[in-house]
Amino acid sequence: MKNLGARLNYKYFVLDQSEVKESVRDSLKRELIELETEYPEFITPDSPTQRVGSALSGRFKKVKHKSPKKSLSDVFSTEEIREWYERIHKLTDEKIEFVCELKLDGLNITIQYEKGKFVRALTRGNGIEGEDVSHSIKTIESIPLELNKEIDIEVSGEVFMPFKSFKKFPQFANPRNAAAGTVRQLDPQIVAERELEMFFYHVDKNNMHEGIDTQEGLLKTFQKLGLKVCEHYEKYDSIEDVIKFCKSWHGKREKLPYEIDGIVIKVNDLNQQLKMGYTAKAPRYAIAYKFPAEQVSTKVLDIKLQVGRTGAITPVAVMKPMLVAGSTVSHATLHNEDEIAKKDVRIGDTVIIQKAGDVIPEVVEVMKDLRTGDEKKFKFPKTCPVCGEKIIRQEGESAYRCTGIDCPAIKQEAFEHFVSKKGFDIDGLGGKLVGQLIDEGLVQDAADIFMLKKGDLLPLELFQETRADKLLASTEKAAHISLDHFLFALGIRYLGEQGSYDFAKYAIAHAAKSDKTIKRYKKTTSQESLFGDKEEDQKAEEFSILDLISTTERLTLEEVTNIDGVGEKTGQIIHKWFAHKENKRYLEKLYRVGVSLEVSSLKTTGKLAGKSFVITGSLVSLTRDQAKDLIKKNGGKIHSTITRDTTFLVAGEKAGSKLKKAQDFGVKVISEEKLLNQLSSENL
Repeated sequence: MKNLGARLNYKYFVLDQSEVKESVRDSLKRELIELETEYPEFITPDSPTQRVGSALSGRFKKVKHKSPKKSLSDVFSTEEIREWYERIHKLTDEKIEFVCELKLDGLNITIQYEKGKFVRALTRGNGIEGEDVSHSIKTIESIPLELNKEIDIEVSGEVFMPFKSFKKFPQFANPRNAAAGTVRQLDPQIVAERELEMFFYHVDKNNMHEGIDTQEGLLKTFQKLGLKVCEHYEKYDSIEDVIKFCKSWHGKREKLPYEIDGIVIKVNDLNQQLKMGYTAKAPRYAIAYKFPAEQVSTKVLDIKLQVGRTGAITPVAVMKPMLVAGSTVSHATLHNEDEIAKKDVRIGDTVIIQKAGDVIPEVVEVMKDLRTGDEKKFKFPKTCPVCGEKIIRQEGESAYRCTGIDCPAIKQEAFEHFVSKKGFDIDGLGGKLVGQLIDEGLVQDAADIFMLKKGDLLPLELFQETRADKLLASTEKAAHISLDHFLFALGIRYLGEQGSYDFAKYAIAHAAKSDKTIKRYKKTTSQESLFGDKEEDQKAEEFSILDLISTTERLTLEEVTNIDGVGEKTGQIIHKWFAHKENKRYLEKLYRVGVSLEVSSLKTTGKLAGKSFVITGSLVSLTRDQAKDLIKKNGGKIHSTITRDTTFLVAGEKAGSKLKKAQDFGVKVISEEKLLNQLSSENL
């Protein structure tokens, strides 16, 4: 019966053939379970009933791939396909054939077989090593635990969740997330219940089975071995036929029982593939044509203006809610006045929207043919929609800005920025409470936060003693802050996280050279003396807010704009901000209410000097901010986006599009563990 079950599974999952009805196959499996329960001594590891193991209790083991895993370069237009063809055509005098395969939107998995037996399954990881997820992958019934031939082979493919399974789990945003999250479940029983599937499509050239000389032949060999492949592949000898195939799937993909996001185009001849070789980041012989971002049409119900912390006014389209790429969208940025005019967006228009980079909603195009004549053009007002003060658009800028000094919207945004995680990180002080404090007149500027008393908070809505005590404790703790976080919290225009760090380091170094900092004392804790009165502990400040004021007064415009990592535009804004009398008074007030600066974290070892880092995914032993601080303390720079000049991408679990971009650009990818290990050694 065990062999019968295995044979039926092979025909059903691999060949898509059914000797019996599915209900019969299920009953046979139940009967086998009953027999093995009665006679456990006859249970073997390859039995169809043994796919589900016991739950794991911790992190997944990292295992090195037998061959490095590289990702494909993406193209987004038919013109880019032709450009790729022109490049590879120069690499060979022979006629080129192509195989086109559907690009499944799932999770890349590699499986190692030894003598035809399933050994382990690994995630792609960083391309060199992956996570051992064998306990999950073994539960997928379309994956054979034993091949039809006793060979050693490492094969790769895509694990995905079919739509029929996805409908049963509404907690997931899309099938791809569902598949990725399921594979990393510690309990294999949960994985088994979610009915994942897998298609195979790749084997490394150094691990090639004898007698295979084409990609088409490889796919057919996979089927003979018992490995399931996607049946919708075609061979062509013309690049124009390849393009037609790609275009044909724009509409047909909706009829598939699973999700695809493009077409993979490969040179069919494996010897030609070897000759074409690889770039530093990807194979030359293959590309991934990505379908245009998912687009839908909707109606613009209104255009409203948002006022940011720097006074910048951004128009936002309010739309009829629509589902786009897995989430419901009801707002989309229109960026500025010029963008509205360029696209001619009007209230009442039917528009096409998409997620830019599959993340940010944007208006792509106006469907002008559907206009009825009732649509209204949007005109920027002359005054701020919140405070009524004049708005201006300076020469060379695309955005209008509010000129109101006391604009509630600017004040609200500035307060929220001040207490944010990258600023003072005051736990419990969210946007709603900030609004309450402003509306009740309890705070005029952010410095007033540190003067709040319990009696100020208790009258507020939903405030009780416990919540008030926690907020005040968090505020007191936050009053001691690193200089770079302090600068970021000030909300100086263009001064971001890395720029704040670079400016802070320069300010400390400049102060040290001038030898004009004054050691001051801050009251820290109080305790009862022997006579019942309170004695104040005092702590010497290495660098205070008053020192910052003194230092910035001595810095010339040229010095600020020449700071490495700051630049001319940001430098001009910084110099102007610190020269403003009102800002100096604000800084002095922050000092008087007890804010003290910490600068030891700015003293770097220089081990990572000249290296830039981007962090993505979930880290295990460090928080994201701790990792950033560690890198900066060792002289490295932190950037938010991947460029060709990025030195390293630190990739944690569930790394997203940044990992793919890093691979495309040839940026070295390292794990959190690798970063920590290398920081304790000589080289990185």
